[in-house]
Amino acid sequence: MKPRFLLDENVDLVVQRQLRRRELKIEVLAVGDPGAPPSRASDTFILRWIEANGYILVSWDKRTIPDHLAEHFAHDGHVPGILLIRRGASLGQIVETLFLVWVASEAEEYQDRLYYIP
Repeated sequence: MKPRFLLDENVDLVVQRQLRRRELKIEVLAVGDPGAPPSRASDTFILRWIEANGYILVSWDKRTIPDHLAEHFAHDGHVPGILLIRRGASLGQIVETLFLVWVASEAEEYQDRLYYIP
């Protein structure tokens, strides 16, 4: 199965538009979209949502996500994956990296893992 992405609130929606423009088959939601977690949802809620719905989280939030992920794992939780964006990455680099992840991998490769991109 191809990766599906959930963009955290702190990720510019240009990323979503550019991915969809590049490939219509890419499933990419943003927090606040219909069918996605609501705006201002807690990290805990988002981790439970991605686990239940099979979306890889894409976020800039290196400050709180790792701690919430550790707590989620401590309670026998799982995640389809988390991609944390490195400081200084351009929107173009983010779009290109996510596109390459989608093209070249399967969703299962990211299960219960956290990676820094690009």
